[in-house]
Amino acid sequence: MAESPEPGAAAESCGEEQERGGERRPSEPLEPRGAAARGADREDEAGPSEPDSPVAAPFFLLYPGDGGAGFTARPPPQRAWRTPPSPGSPLPFLLLSYPSGGSGGGGKHHPNYLMANERMNLMNMAKLSIKGLIESALNLGRTLDSDYAPLQQFFVVMEHCLKHGLKAKKTFLGQNKSFWGPLELVEKLVPEAAEITASVKDLPGLKTPVGRGRAWLRLALMQKKLSEYMKALINKKELLSEFYEANALMMEEEGAIIAGLLVGLNVIDANFCMKGEDLDSQVGVIDFSMYLKDGNSSKGSEGDGQITAILDQKNYVEELNRHLNATVNNLQTKVDLLEKSNTKLTEELAVANNRIITLQEEMERVKEESSYLLESNRKGPKQDRTAEGQALSEARKHLKEETQLRLDVEKELELQISMRQEMELAMKMLEKDVCEKQDALVSLRQQLDDLRALKHELAFKLQVNERQGKRPLALGTPGVAHSTPLL
Repeated sequence: MAESPEPGAAAESCGEEQERGGERRPSEPLEPRGAAARGADREDEAGPSEPDSPVAAPFFLLYPGDGGAGFTARPPPQRAWRTPPSPGSPLPFLLLSYPSGGSGGGGKHHPNYLMANERMNLMNMAKLSIKGLIESALNLGRTLDSDYAPLQQFFVVMEHCLKHGLKAKKTFLGQNKSFWGPLELVEKLVPEAAEITASVKDLPGLKTPVGRGRAWLRLALMQKKLSEYMKALINKKELLSEFYEANALMMEEEGAIIAGLLVGLNVIDANFCMKGEDLDSQVGVIDFSMYLKDGNSSKGSEGDGQITAILDQKNYVEELNRHLNATVNNLQTKVDLLEKSNTKLTEELAVANNRIITLQEEMERVKEESSYLLESNRKGPKQDRTAEGQALSEARKHLKEETQLRLDVEKELELQISMRQEMELAMKMLEKDVCEKQDALVSLRQQLDDLRALKHELAFKLQVNERQGKRPLALGTPGVAHSTPLL
């Protein structure tokens, strides 16, 4: 009798999936394998199945996909159906296995299915990494830095995605695989990426292409344009074909899915210091412990969530209490200030009342004095009024004389002003005449200087002729040479 697989033997770790191949389908339930299926596997080990065999070799195999060759004899289980998973435990994986080409069940897998399995694994890891990063960042509620573990794992996963299916370039030191080459193309597709590309090239501590690629990813995340840059790069398959194989992640639809998932990272604020970080020598290893949980993790997470909620409420109450205390202190300070201002206003009011009383007393005294003066003016003799009228007439006469004198002075002033203007005009004309005479005098002096120079020249020639014993040169009249200068 053929034996059924042991419960739990059908699900393996995520690391073995890449070695054995196949396509993972987490959404499909695990299919039971009964005695008929195991019998078919045993028949595959012996050779091809007979035509009369009731069950042929299945195409869909449970992981591992090496057929029956990888199984050893196990004791029969109590039941053939797998126990349903407990709440919170990881779902079993259903993988597509490519049938072997040889007679045995342990042949090699087809490369396309291996690459498809790798793409699926990387895409799922990217989903988990991005989801965990967004949730943890929102719960943290602050700007992320390079020491944040989920952020480090996200960059490691992105590095593996960009390295998948890279073509090796031959150099003097051997073959080299680097994802910096495709990232350099982004500045040609999106002009905004030229800034971060130039910044990466200017960083002094980066010496390898891998370090430059890691720095580029960090700067793009800080710029919140990583999704846009990846979409622009994935849409240009003709450019990516120079760097990637045809079945690489960046060339298939998984790359577009990852680029779409990166849009959610725009809600995260990150800040990195590139100068002090060694990006060349970092080892990119995915830490699966951050994403794998046991059966009791859900209960523990619920308890942790309750404790976190209680602590948050406690912190909120304490913060509210601090705010209320601060408000009470502010109100008490305002009350003290109002009491002081009220006391000051009361004192000022008392002073103002005293001042009003004093002014009222002075006003009463002034009224009495004015009434007394009016009475005295009414009872005074008429002679005083006549004297006042005479003084007023004399004052008017004196004012009239002063007015006439003022008019005479103004006329004299106008006459003096006109005479002064005439004198100024005459002075200007005299100055002009003097200037003309000075110019004539200068010209006459110039002519006099010319005549003196001519005289000296003639005298010199005369002396020369006399010394040589020649006749003097006639200059129109015989006595000109012996004449003495008049000047």
